[in-house]
Amino acid sequence: MENQDVIIRPFDAAADTEKLSGIWLDASLRAHPFIGRPRLLEQRPLIEDEYLPKSETWVACHAGEPVGFISLLGSFIGAIFIEPNWQGQGVGRKLIAHALERKSELSLEVYTRNEQALHFYAALGFEEVSRRDVDDFGYPFENAVLMLKG
Repeated sequence: MENQDVIIRPFDAAADTEKLSGIWLDASLRAHPFIGRPRLLEQRPLIEDEYLPKSETWVACHAGEPVGFISLLGSFIGAIFIEPNWQGQGVGRKLIAHALERKSELSLEVYTRNEQALHFYAALGFEEVSRRDVDDFGYPFENAVLMLKG
């Protein structure tokens, strides 16, 4: 289902940082329960202080309120998170389409235990190009690298 009332706008650090890190946390708790709440809470300041400010971030809004975002590092999707109540309503598809309009291809890494995300990316045409046994922090959570050509 495509939500036509969702608009995509550039990230505004002053207005968006706390709200987007909250969306990240809520969606991460749902999608990555294997990581655990304590580790996710430890990572939240990195989202606010490092990742959001250093990436090209686009915010999906409904009635002026952020409901999701995508952060790009070149053509690499460093983050895409949708408020759990908004998942399944086309917001993620809209963000991916927006990013693909700006880049000739997209790539990302996803935890293989996040089956919902794997299905989502496969439905959009992403293809797996490699895997690794540990995440960026050295924990034993397998990641798959996916790519989509525009």
